Amino acid sequence: MADLVECRSDWAYPQRPLAFTWQGRRVAVEQVLAESHTPDHRRFIVRTAQLGSFELIYDLNLDQWMIYPQPSKEHA
Repeated sequence: MADLVECRSDWAYPQRPLAFTWQGRRVAVEQVLAESHTPDHRRFIVRTAQLGSFELIYDLNLDQWMIYPQPSKEHA
C-alpha cells in the first residue's frame, strides 16, 4: 500500500503537506519545520501533535511518497 500525503497545491504539487496516513491512521500536520527541493524530490520535515516529527519525501519521477518517523530529541 502506498503512503498517502494530503497537500495544499496552489501552483505546483506538492506545495505544503496538511496530513498523511501512518500505520492506517490519518495524522494532521501541525507545522512544517523545514523543506527542501531538488529536481527529483520534495522533502519536508513536519511536526504532528500526536506522533512527533516525520520526514516526508515526494519522488517526482516515481510519483510516490516516502514517510519516515524522526527520532525524538527528548530521548537522545
